[in-house]
Amino acid sequence: MSCPRKLRKMTTAILIDDDANLRAGMRQMLSRYAPDISIIGEADSVKTGVQAVQQLKPNVLFLDIQLTDGTGFDVLEKFQTINGKITSQVVFITAHEQYAIKAFRFSALDFLLKPVDPEELQKVILKIKEVMSKSDNYAHIDLLLENIRRKVDNFKRIALSTSDGIHLFEISDIIRCESEDNYTKFYIKNNKPILISKTLKEYEELLTEHGFERIHQSHLINLAYLKSYIKKDGGYVVMADNRNLPISQRKKERLQELLKMM
Repeated sequence: MSCPRKLRKMTTAILIDDDANLRAGMRQMLSRYAPDISIIGEADSVKTGVQAVQQLKPNVLFLDIQLTDGTGFDVLEKFQTINGKITSQVVFITAHEQYAIKAFRFSALDFLLKPVDPEELQKVILKIKEVMSKSDNYAHIDLLLENIRRKVDNFKRIALSTSDGIHLFEISDIIRCESEDNYTKFYIKNNKPILISKTLKEYEELLTEHGFERIHQSHLINLAYLKSYIKKDGGYVVMADNRNLPISQRKKERLQELLKMM
């Protein structure tokens, strides 16, 4: 006698987008590339989106930024005003709104660019499942809304997604970042090192305007924690955590110029 096949646990999702064609396309792609995501509802506005989230309580929200009566951020704001914390993972679907994309990256929130690429969709689904299996912390959504609400341009905090969940840190507490293949290790004041599955280049793009400098292919440093620059032995810096870090030849002149300005 054969045993009954074990049922696969479905992840529930809602699509909120004012474009019916995009919703249909997303349904099709999810059915093909993520068959264990079950679309349990759709909405085409802020008003109907808030109602759908309230009633259906999905695991995941696929949320367009621009809606006919507001934005995807309004959906989250209004839901939180009525119900308190949101307890769904959020994936934004966006055109090239540069400010929003920057805010997503600082908040460790996933986003998909239109037109949605199947490969990117699969990557995002994998990341969501990983986060859902390890954490029920939604503080990064609060961080995003706080930045969007205040129209912050100079982000003060960053969300880092680690193997055990998502953590928020003050950018000013980051001493340095070190490349480990396709991972980045963060050295943070009064914290143990944290390993993130993103490249150092991605964090260089985010943190350069916050006083960070790439001094070597393996090292991105916060200049505020640089104790000294030593010219002998090929040149190296001493950081506040007493680590000596090499400086690549082509970065020496740039670093010397920056130090003169400090």
